[in-house]
Amino acid sequence: MKQTLQLRLGQTLTMTPQLQQAIKLLQLSSLDLQQEIQQVLDSNMMLELADDDGPHAEPGEQTMESPAPAEPESEFRELSNMDAPADIPQELPVDSSWDEVYDSLQSHAVSSSDSDSDDFLLHRAPAQTLRDFLAWQTALTSFSDRDHAIATAILDAINDDGYLTMKVEEIHQGLATQIPDLELDEVKAVLHRVQNFDPPGVAAADLADCLRIQLNQLPDTIPWKKQALALVTQHLDLLAKKDLVKLKRVLDVSDEGLNGTIALIRSLEPKPGRQIAVAESQYVVPDVFVVRQADQWTVMLNPEISPRLRINPFYSNMIKRADSSADNVTMKNHLQEARWFIKSLQSRNETLLKVARCIVERQKDFLEEGETAMKPLVLRDIAEEVGMHESTISRVTTQKYIHTPNGVYEFKYFFSSHVSTNAGGECSATAIKAYLREIIEGEDPLKPLSDDTISKMLKARGINVARRTIAKYREAMAIPPSNERKRVF
Repeated sequence: MKQTLQLRLGQTLTMTPQLQQAIKLLQLSSLDLQQEIQQVLDSNMMLELADDDGPHAEPGEQTMESPAPAEPESEFRELSNMDAPADIPQELPVDSSWDEVYDSLQSHAVSSSDSDSDDFLLHRAPAQTLRDFLAWQTALTSFSDRDHAIATAILDAINDDGYLTMKVEEIHQGLATQIPDLELDEVKAVLHRVQNFDPPGVAAADLADCLRIQLNQLPDTIPWKKQALALVTQHLDLLAKKDLVKLKRVLDVSDEGLNGTIALIRSLEPKPGRQIAVAESQYVVPDVFVVRQADQWTVMLNPEISPRLRINPFYSNMIKRADSSADNVTMKNHLQEARWFIKSLQSRNETLLKVARCIVERQKDFLEEGETAMKPLVLRDIAEEVGMHESTISRVTTQKYIHTPNGVYEFKYFFSSHVSTNAGGECSATAIKAYLREIIEGEDPLKPLSDDTISKMLKARGINVARRTIAKYREAMAIPPSNERKRVF
């Protein structure tokens, strides 16, 4: 084989570091973006936050050429004063202490630090869990060391709903190797004391046991308590099947008595743990605000998540253009990285604002009328309008939130599939779910509507939706079928 040299010309798309950084910033959420900005500010001396009190310089080449401070020596003079001895008295009074002399200084430092960190999210107390609440009651109970160890093991076996995840025999078997001569009756005795803790019904083995514990804690003067105990301990399956005739026969009660017994059971809590185990609130910071001004919808970025950055004029003017020393090369690299970061951040904000405006323009009816007016929208529609790829639009709309008069929604919420209508148009899946929820909320509880009936009602409104589609949307909305929605008492 003869070796030859060939010359070929071609074009390839290369992922430059600038493009990689722009893509990275584009897909970050607001919280991740703030952390990324803070990391860059900490690592790059050329970047700084724009001072709102001083003259506003737009980030760019004009900021790079801004003049340095007139007297930089004054800054060094102020720094040199830090080495001067502090004004400390030579002798302290006999009846005073160091804290009293410098109390004003400490209080000033505390007040200044408190004023700087005014984020109320940092001052929230951690959410109390069911395990913490039960442990607090255990500490207040007069348990012996042996019983306290058993109670701790029982608390470890309780889930967030308040039920035991292990049988009593399993708890006893696990403690037998740690506590000598441990009897099963000891574990049951401690379990009985734990079941008297708040909330009522905690540490139950199952639903019937939970309801029984709550009923036993009620006074005997409560009407229909005896019948309710018999029902939850022996005939709970009949109640689940809604077999009222057989329930009246086995309980030997009339219609009035059965209604009173069932009403008493319905007043109990099937999941006692959810009264205490409150999940910590998650706050969403919107990236974009939508407000109505002069009969038009205006879109604006949230200034809190997009801080104004600029090039530090003092350090940028210290760069010597013709110097190739190590320090000067490092400063030049930091300056170039700062320019890239500011440009990438501006590109992110412009893209986010452009996509938000397109979404608001297409979903005006939703902003004015609600979910039933939502129009079908896919990523391709926005990508074609703004002249970008669908993957870019997907990055922009992921973990980004928009604040509207109807509430705070993720960008992805405005994208949904469509269903054809009799008039030849299209209806959004979000609008169909809103219609479905509206129809089910207005139905008769004694005669709930089936999926086929709801499908016919939507077809009467001009929306062609099959029965299986109604079932799919209903399951996605966690709505039970008609036989489970029916109430017979």
